[in-house]
Amino acid sequence: MKTSKFLGYRRENKRVGVRNHVVILPLDDLSNSAALAVENNIKGTLALPHHYGRLQFGADLELHFRTLIGTGSNPNVAAVVVIGIEPEWTKVITDGIAKTGKPVFGFSIEQHGDHETICSASRKAKELVQWATSLQRTECDIKDLWVSTKCGESDTTSGIASNPTVGNAFDKLYAKGNTLLFGETSEITGGEHLVAARCRDEKVKTYFMKLWNDYNDFIMANKTNDLSDSQPTKGNILGGLTTIEEKALGNIQKIGKKCIVDGCLEPAETPTGPGLWFMDSSSAAAEMVTLAAAGGYVVHFFPTGQGNIIGNPILPVIKLCANPRTVRTMSEHIDVDVSGMLRREMNLDQAGDKLLEMMVATANGRLTSAEALGHREFVMTKLYRSA
Repeated sequence: MKTSKFLGYRRENKRVGVRNHVVILPLDDLSNSAALAVENNIKGTLALPHHYGRLQFGADLELHFRTLIGTGSNPNVAAVVVIGIEPEWTKVITDGIAKTGKPVFGFSIEQHGDHETICSASRKAKELVQWATSLQRTECDIKDLWVSTKCGESDTTSGIASNPTVGNAFDKLYAKGNTLLFGETSEITGGEHLVAARCRDEKVKTYFMKLWNDYNDFIMANKTNDLSDSQPTKGNILGGLTTIEEKALGNIQKIGKKCIVDGCLEPAETPTGPGLWFMDSSSAAAEMVTLAAAGGYVVHFFPTGQGNIIGNPILPVIKLCANPRTVRTMSEHIDVDVSGMLRREMNLDQAGDKLLEMMVATANGRLTSAEALGHREFVMTKLYRSA
């Protein structure tokens, strides 16, 4: 890595972002139309429609709130307008985001209707966009970057080259004191003992194994369901991965050789310090990246083999690939080509540095392929049926 500095946005709570979004955040599915109308009215805003938020309860409701609050609190977001059908739950989200110190305003549709809500929210959104666009980037240390990772549409080249490239980059970032994240609970199956052996202490190891065992117990309790179409996927099998154990061994390559697992997180939970963190999360690409964004991460590494087109509205997704065919046929989706590793034109250390150079360019404002192509996949994780 040629530089230890980048230009970012220092937020009110001292966290650093690499984007400067004004988000229009619907609390529930009923508020999507109003949020999209505000986005249409005020250029420079970003609406995040989703499908949930009504009649959820218990841990599922807590996760819903945590994801929305975490999304609005992400350092890549400068300011937030929250729109909900009811005022009470709308206030829960605005109060949660307000703890960061950033500007956030809530509007409820009940007793106001769409027209009045959209008009009031649009007025406030215009003020926030003009305020946000006056903010300037400042020089920040590379360790201020929170970096997450997830792989998708993996194949044999993933475990051989692109996932180890992420691991090499993570090793270098870990040494600098960055805050890092990995997850995909199901795709560690068969290699869970290897991750457990990397945990910092017995407390972290016990928590990690609890999270993995809870997942495994759920699968076993529903073992009448055939998972062969899901883990590994049809795309994985086409790419040469025939078992979940093969997939897990490739997946674990992303945490490098020197990183220690410093702690574990619930879905959408924010880490309490630097180091490498494991988040109990889905292996579905859009869900996991959404949870990483809600956890506060500002740059994402996404190695792919067969080709995955995932993006996120607020978390820049840097796509890397070592499969020469995918690089050729899906070039518009690939930010970092590491296929030279297979031809012995590039070693692992060079590939890691190439990824880190792209990370710095992205942090300085370069759009990722997913951003340039308009991929804004925002998918909430739901735990169980609603009341």
